[in-house]
Amino acid sequence: MKRNLLAASIALSLFALAGCDKEPELADPIQQASYGIGLNMGESLMNDGLDDIDPEALALGMKDALAGEVSRVSDEELTAAFEVLQTRAQERATSLGEEAAQANVDFLAENAKLEGVITTDSGLQYEVLTEGEGEVSPGPDDVVTVHYEGRLLDGTVFDSSISRGEPVDLPVSGVIPGWVEILQLMHVGDKLKVTIPSELAYGEASPSPVIPPNSILIFEMELLEIQSDDESAGE
Repeated sequence: MKRNLLAASIALSLFALAGCDKEPELADPIQQASYGIGLNMGESLMNDGLDDIDPEALALGMKDALAGEVSRVSDEELTAAFEVLQTRAQERATSLGEEAAQANVDFLAENAKLEGVITTDSGLQYEVLTEGEGEVSPGPDDVVTVHYEGRLLDGTVFDSSISRGEPVDLPVSGVIPGWVEILQLMHVGDKLKVTIPSELAYGEASPSPVIPPNSILIFEMELLEIQSDDESAGE
C-alpha cells in the first residue's frame, strides 16, 4: 500500500526517538513539521487527560501501522485497554472538576469579605471603582457601549477592549448571565470590578482554549453609553 511520505517520516522519527537517546536537530522543514505534528498530538492527549501515554509504545504503533504490519495486540486486548484509559481519564476529569469547584467556592467566600465588595442574590460580586453621573440604568432590550478587560483568577487577560483601544457595543440580553445582571445595575460613567462565578459565566463549557471550564471571570468594566436611552430621549 502506498504510504504518505510525510506521515511515514513522522512515524519513523518518533520511533527513532523512542529507540535512542539522540534527538533530531530539527534543522529541515520535514523534521520541523514532524515535530510540530507530534507537539500537537501531545498537547491534544494532555488536554484529554491522557498524560500517562507511553511515547515508545505510541511510536511503535505508528510505525507498525504505516509499515502495514499486523497488530501486536489483539482487538479484544485493545478494546479492554481503551476502556481502562477512558475510565482513568474520566476519573481525573471528575477529580479536577471537584477541586476547581471547591477552589471557586473558597475564593468567592474570601472575596466577599473584602471592603467594598457587594454580593448579589445570584452570587455575583462587584466593587464600585468609579461612580458615574448617569441616573438611568440600561434595560434588557437596550444596547450599551462598554469598555472592559477580562481576567482569570491567575491574572491571565483573555479579552480586553481596553488593549484594543476601542469600546464595544452589545445588547444587554445577548451576553453571559453575569454581564446581563451587572449591566442593569450600572449607570453611565460607572466603572466596576466584577467577579462572576462560573455558573454565571460559561460554566463547564468554554468559548476559548484560554478560558478553562468552570472558570471564575473577573472584569473591570465601564459603562460609556446607553444607546437606546439616548435615542428615545431625542424623540
